Amino acid sequence: MVRKFITYFEKEGEDYTDELIAAVKDKLEGSDYIKRILIASASGKSALKLHDAIGDDVEIINVTHHMGFSGPNESDISEEMIEKLESVGIKTYFGGHAFSGAARGVTNKYGGYSPLDVVADTLRMFSHGVKVSAEISIMAADAGLIPVGEEIIAIGGRGHGVDTAVILTPVNAKNLFDLEFHEIIAMPRD
Repeated sequence: MVRKFITYFEKEGEDYTDELIAAVKDKLEGSDYIKRILIASASGKSALKLHDAIGDDVEIINVTHHMGFSGPNESDISEEMIEKLESVGIKTYFGGHAFSGAARGVTNKYGGYSPLDVVADTLRMFSHGVKVSAEISIMAADAGLIPVGEEIIAIGGRGHGVDTAVILTPVNAKNLFDLEFHEIIAMPRD
C-alpha cells in the first residue's frame, strides 16, 4: 500500500495554474518513470510556464485547439508562441477534439447527442480538466506524438490556465475504454 495526496483547489480556473505546476513538479521529483507531459494550452502560455518550472527533465507536448475553433481559419495560438515553444523543445499539436470533432457538427445541425458526449460529460463529473486530460491523451496518441501503454502526466483545465493534472496511460481512440487513470495529482474540488 502507498499513501499519496491530492491537491484540491477551491474551484476551477486559471487562478491555480502556478500551484498546479508546482504540484506537477513535486510529483516529478518523486518519480523516475514519467517521461512525457501533455498540457492543454490554447495560447501556449501555460505550456511555457510549465517548461520554465521543470526545465528539460521530461518531454512536454502542448495540445491547442484545432484550427477554426474560435473562427474560420483562426488559430488560438500565435506563430510567435509556437516558435517560442519550439525553441525550448515543446511541440504543439493541432487536431480535432477526440470527444467532439465532426460529431459536434452533426449535433449542432440536427440536435441530439453523440455517444462521445456521454463519455465527456461523465469525465466532467470529476472536473472539466479530467475530461480534457483524457481527451488530449487520445488526440496525441492518435497523432503518434506519445506511445500508448506508457504512463504520462496530462494537464488540463477550462478556458484559460490549467487546474487539473493526472497520471494516466493513454490509448488510441479506437480503444477508448482501455484508457486508465492512475493518479489525480490536482483538481478543483467544485
